Amino acid sequence: MTARVPVLVVGAGISGLVCAHSLRKSGIDAQIVEASGQAGGVIRSPRRDGFLLELGPQSFSGTGQLQDLCRDLAIENELIEAPPHAPRFLVLDGQLRQAPLSPPAFFASSLFSARTKWSVLRDALGHSTPPDAGESVAAFTRRKFSPELLDKLVAPFVSGIYAGDPEKLSFQAAFPQLFEAERTVGSIARGMMRAAKSKKSPKQRPTLQSFRDGNETLIRALARNLGPALRCGIEVTAIQRGGTGLPSPAEGFVVGAKTAAGTESIAADGLILAVPTYVAASLLHPEAESALGGIEYAPIAVVSLGYRQEDVERSLVGFGFLVPRSEGLRTLGTVWNSSLFPGRAPEGSVLLTSFIGGATDPQAVALSAGELSAIVHREIRPILSIRGVPTFSSVQIYPRALPQYNIGHTTRVGSLARESSFFLNLKLVGNYLRGPAIGACIEQALAVADEMRIAASHTGSG
Repeated sequence: MTARVPVLVVGAGISGLVCAHSLRKSGIDAQIVEASGQAGGVIRSPRRDGFLLELGPQSFSGTGQLQDLCRDLAIENELIEAPPHAPRFLVLDGQLRQAPLSPPAFFASSLFSARTKWSVLRDALGHSTPPDAGESVAAFTRRKFSPELLDKLVAPFVSGIYAGDPEKLSFQAAFPQLFEAERTVGSIARGMMRAAKSKKSPKQRPTLQSFRDGNETLIRALARNLGPALRCGIEVTAIQRGGTGLPSPAEGFVVGAKTAAGTESIAADGLILAVPTYVAASLLHPEAESALGGIEYAPIAVVSLGYRQEDVERSLVGFGFLVPRSEGLRTLGTVWNSSLFPGRAPEGSVLLTSFIGGATDPQAVALSAGELSAIVHREIRPILSIRGVPTFSSVQIYPRALPQYNIGHTTRVGSLARESSFFLNLKLVGNYLRGPAIGACIEQALAVADEMRIAASHTGSG
């Protein structure tokens, strides 16, 4: 027997969950299926031995849409903010140095040469034009500023956001606002100031947030709200057009799925694929395979270590630190979880979450959990003056963690948009389109739900 649904969402990560929630809130009986045994994708916040871990994103930036969603789900009171002025650090010559993240701090800092400081001032006062061909983040930074700025500041932050290689990462795709600032005004500084002034929405103070019981609070609330409309353990294996003749923009779909009980098929008037690109490519073959298949993923190991507080001599007041590749360490950076949010570690202990691997060290995820823990402990021990061994260790390995917005990404995404635009009722959503951050995924998911609502109204009236 074939069940029929108005809209089927495939994939119950944050993007798919928000799509389904938004559609159902508007009166469309959207159903959502997930291949794994639980919703949320990499957003998981388990408690182990008194520690509250984040196995995926460690926190998120507060946005108006995210606040509205939390209010809608009645979890707004669960939101907590990190200390607003928590400093971020860089490891330079084996020592922690505070990252200068404001113009006054940058120009007063001793971390950068006069030449690098002049290059930043030259941008604010001068005019430049980006090249016609795609430019990497590294090439942009060297052209516009200096190799020193790339090594000490830009590349570490690229690792922190994308786990990416700045030599391959597309500047236009990864930082579209900065790209547009130079393209339209000839200056990053002046362009960003003009963009800020032109925003009609009220200015919102950027805040770093989580939930009292971890980021998975949002996932659990969405899953509760969806109720039986969310089904886990349902793996979609095939997608076919519902009609028998030539494809039409409003033609429905027949979706084949594998379950613990056997197989089933679902007829859907609309289809939203909220899955990684390599899954979407296998399901949509051959329409979007070339564009989707060209998007690489960086592997990441998330290493959470607990220590007795008295064994860490270095003050942990701050967000954590990032490590330039020139330091010769495999650890990309470390977040000081128990300094940012309450309840992350038992009394008298601290929790530090480090990342290893990424696009510049993909072989790291082939190591065992014990080897990864040992590497991270050995590398952060002198930086933080740690005397003892970890009292707790957790390692989560993601062979394909974050999509890479490498050179050509904008072209690939544009090609996807053109190919899928023919079908009013087929939408793609995910962290490979508008950025990997939780807020960016929510923003895009809401936009896709709106597009599907419009498509449903058109097909319904036709």
